[in-house]
Amino acid sequence: MAVVLGNTALKTSRISLGTVKFGRNSNVKYPETFELPDDAAIVDLLHCCMENGINLLDTAPAYGSSEERIGKLLPGSREDWILCSKVGENYDNHLSTYDYSADSVRSSIERSLRRLNTDYLDILLIHSDGHDQQIIEQSDVVAVLQSLKAEGVVRNIGMSTKTIDGTRAALSFSDVLMVTLNIEDQSHLEVVLEAQSKGCGLLLKKVLASGHKSPEESLSFVLDKVEQASAVVGTINPDHLLANVALAKGFL
Repeated sequence: MAVVLGNTALKTSRISLGTVKFGRNSNVKYPETFELPDDAAIVDLLHCCMENGINLLDTAPAYGSSEERIGKLLPGSREDWILCSKVGENYDNHLSTYDYSADSVRSSIERSLRRLNTDYLDILLIHSDGHDQQIIEQSDVVAVLQSLKAEGVVRNIGMSTKTIDGTRAALSFSDVLMVTLNIEDQSHLEVVLEAQSKGCGLLLKKVLASGHKSPEESLSFVLDKVEQASAVVGTINPDHLLANVALAKGFL
């Protein structure tokens, strides 16, 4: 069930774990409300990941206390995991704010490293506010990410995009891209396949349409369409995780 993310050295599974639900349950688009899991439940879920070959955790400052809880509770050694976080969006007092300035980006990554209890990130992505090209062309963030990569603080850089043109523009500097793809929203499929052909690592987001589509339907669709990608699925339910793993084994 393993896949190498493009031209990176990162080997992960076809399913990765999104961790929004570790730290944030307000202003989210899931069909049902949920309580944040306690520490024991998170540890159990992470052990379930380890036992089933899932090693990539996707988090962000915008995911509430997710980074901090991962840093506190992550089992095994740091090298067992691929940690992906983001810069640009913060979430405080039930409100998202965006800042792509050099000072803000550096402050954000330093905070993420402290929270995650690590001295490097495997992947750092720009967390888009929807104005992908403006962020790329008119802010400091790309240059700062390139500097962080040169310094060794970050191993791979890229962007979590919102638009087709922005995704294509981000190909110029990205080792890894995170792009929306599901059976309802196939608008990015062409650019995803273009990125795959150019050796860019791909993380597919919203593959279940934020919980509105079944894994059998939408997860099967994305894994069949894009062979060299990992689908990021957010769950705090081990049974759901195992069902997704079983499904993904049909797309080796």
